Amino acid sequence: MAVRRLGQILIDLGFIDEHQLEVVLEEQRQQPGEQIGKIAEEMGLITDEQLAQALAEQFNLQVVHLADAPLRPETLDLVTEAMAQLYRVIPVHFEDNVLTVATAHPENLTVADELRTFLGYDIRMVVATDREIQQCLDRFYDSEAQSVESVIREIEEDEDLKKQIEALTAEGPIDLTSAEALADSAPVRKLLNMVLLLAIKDHASDIHFEPFEEEFRIRIKADGVLYEMVPPPRHLAFAITTRIKVMANLDIAERRLPQDGRIELSVGGHPVDLRVSVLPTLFGESVVMRVLDRSVVSLDLTKVGMDDQTLKAFREVISKPNGIVLVTGPTGSGKTTTLYSALSELNRIEDKLITTEDPVEYDIDGIVQIPIDPEIGNTFAHCLRSILRQDPDRILVGEIRDVETAEIAVQASLTGHMVFSTLHTNDAPSTITRLKDMGVPTFLITATVEAILAQRLVRRICSQCREEVEPTPELLYQMGIDPEKAKTMKFYRGMGCDVCNNTGYKGRVGLFELMLITDKMRDMIMRNCTADDLRKEAQKNGMVTLRDAGMKFVNEGVTTAEEVLRETILEA
Repeated sequence: MAVRRLGQILIDLGFIDEHQLEVVLEEQRQQPGEQIGKIAEEMGLITDEQLAQALAEQFNLQVVHLADAPLRPETLDLVTEAMAQLYRVIPVHFEDNVLTVATAHPENLTVADELRTFLGYDIRMVVATDREIQQCLDRFYDSEAQSVESVIREIEEDEDLKKQIEALTAEGPIDLTSAEALADSAPVRKLLNMVLLLAIKDHASDIHFEPFEEEFRIRIKADGVLYEMVPPPRHLAFAITTRIKVMANLDIAERRLPQDGRIELSVGGHPVDLRVSVLPTLFGESVVMRVLDRSVVSLDLTKVGMDDQTLKAFREVISKPNGIVLVTGPTGSGKTTTLYSALSELNRIEDKLITTEDPVEYDIDGIVQIPIDPEIGNTFAHCLRSILRQDPDRILVGEIRDVETAEIAVQASLTGHMVFSTLHTNDAPSTITRLKDMGVPTFLITATVEAILAQRLVRRICSQCREEVEPTPELLYQMGIDPEKAKTMKFYRGMGCDVCNNTGYKGRVGLFELMLITDKMRDMIMRNCTADDLRKEAQKNGMVTLRDAGMKFVNEGVTTAEEVLRETILEA
């Protein structure tokens, strides 16, 4: 059934006339994306109660006055504070596994589905005013009302749950029906939902669930560093692991073999992909969830953190018709994001772009993306051969892992394609040595490689608690900075505050080292010159090393010397 337009409903209900609707529509044209009802309310043409009534009429829902509704504590406890604040909903009534929630935005049709996924109940929506929703959030969901600590405290006091888990984890075959019922129990769902929402809210990249002999640890990786959460009771490990496996459609009866799966969620209207890895250990199953939140990553070369000179040179080299551009660095250094950003910039209607990745992390409209699956023989090398028959202009190979993939990539660039790929090396110059060690002939390296970009991610100092500090002599020695030169520099540190969870850091920034391969360097590579010789030649041509890029950020108060020291090596 087609949904009636809100403007017509406002007229039908007698809240505005035709002329006023024209005025509202004209105002909406000036504010693209803003909703008609909100504009009409801001212009004083309708009240918030009238807007709620019109929205309820539009979506055939009931209007509820929260001030008069008997909101029971046990019903409110079904939705955590993080969830209520994120979705701006108030639970009103719960009966026969149906949870009735009030919202001021029934047009956001995904909310009911998302709450159903998280909570496991059937969801019935009713409409309330935005003002009443906010009042209830302030009253019932203040920041102290619900926390991980309080949920864990509730679980520790739940003796029935403890007995249920002990019965299931005893020696012998698992009762699958009881295991699924346990995984679907309210305390387990509540704790896991809260952990997931907090991790996504903090822009975490990974969530670790680790069972040990005496404890069950939950750690979240944010900005490249692991932080421990309040540990839940040890006996809860089986229940939480089983809940994750149920969500990821994995075999809950299999506890001896590693398993991989994925959970697709939609949080606050944007998709979040969780890659789940389950590994059997001595004391239970260890689970790691990789969080792929597309709303966090901005695939824009101007936002990855390169300085103007490096960005200009990188843009020139990726626009060449053929050759190989390699991005190097350890796992989690942002290599994929940089390459995705480059491809997004090159994604024009006249060019065919194909990628082969393990796995495909972010889908980009207009680019053909192929997932690797070694189990069925679909390796990088096998895929790359087939890609060349698809008439591509630019190719992204997720990673060069062996000589076969390297040689096909080289052949692809020799036949007129621009190839992008990644490698694991310490810096740009040592990449040449790595390719030689893999068995790629020197003459092919010199004929195809156009540029190598090494990169690292360092944590930004929290802007809310940043202070200037005096560096210690030990730190200056480790950084290779002369004490006299240090007097002309400034050093900063985050003291720790609520904004940065008392870490002193918030967010990350990239360090980049771009080595463009010149004719002289090609000659040096043919003569088997060392990586140090190549580095010195590249620096003569204007290459900024990772350490120098880091020191620039230290002096500008963007990051700390300790962070740069942790992520870069000192060149001789």
